[in-house]
Amino acid sequence: MSTHLDFSKNLQLLCSYYKSIAEVCRRLSFNRAQFNRYLNGQHKPSANSMLRICEFFGVEEFEIMMPHSQFKLLIQVRPKPQETKPQPSPEYEHLAALERSGTNDLEKYLGYYFEYYMSMAHPGKLLRTLVCFEKQHNKVYYRRTERIIEPPHKKPYHGVYLGIANFLVDRIFMVDYESLTKHEISQTILFPTFKNRISQLKGLKIGVSGSGERMPICTRVIYEYLGASINVKKALSLCGLYNLDSVEIDESIRQSVTNEMAEHEVHFRARY
Repeated sequence: MSTHLDFSKNLQLLCSYYKSIAEVCRRLSFNRAQFNRYLNGQHKPSANSMLRICEFFGVEEFEIMMPHSQFKLLIQVRPKPQETKPQPSPEYEHLAALERSGTNDLEKYLGYYFEYYMSMAHPGKLLRTLVCFEKQHNKVYYRRTERIIEPPHKKPYHGVYLGIANFLVDRIFMVDYESLTKHEISQTILFPTFKNRISQLKGLKIGVSGSGERMPICTRVIYEYLGASINVKKALSLCGLYNLDSVEIDESIRQSVTNEMAEHEVHFRARY
């Protein structure tokens, strides 16, 4: 009986560091009436409930069953329960710093684009995808959707890539991942435009081919601005694989995505 009494007093002490018993019950997902029985010393929690209580308050089971005077001294020399907050992940500060540096300058680039580049999985073919940039919670995210029909299949396959963009100094940096299989991460770096009206953004993309080879590949890429609001269904119907000489592909786009290198070049470079 004294053990139950010590436990109830110890539990009351731990709860006193929170705003209310209701808050503790809510965060533990405990029934208030049942939790009151623990506080009053009427019942001892089951093994599972005891484990949840100890993990929540950051104590061991043998500690919470100590005589109250001894437990009170123990708690006094430890950080208070509400002070033991989860620590952010190691990359959090780095991502937060990038966010502070490179979000506001992307406001003018929000909206829809056709993305063009030489397909990594279908050599010699030009791939057109649909990209949408939007701002959420002071960050700029984007969704890149592929629509590909591979014979003998007649139904298109849709690959969806989700990513985040940052404007750093004078370049747009984009990183995304394939959200369905989670087998791929790609990075794109674009030149911004200094004109009031956005038409095209050019740069480089690096990723891996979607084929079994999974070869790391770098290719030139161009973004063609469509507008802040479009007929998404119609735009997606125009996405897919094209021959480089297709009449549906504008000559300026065809020239921008070809991947030749000049004799004097020692690095594969983007084209303005």
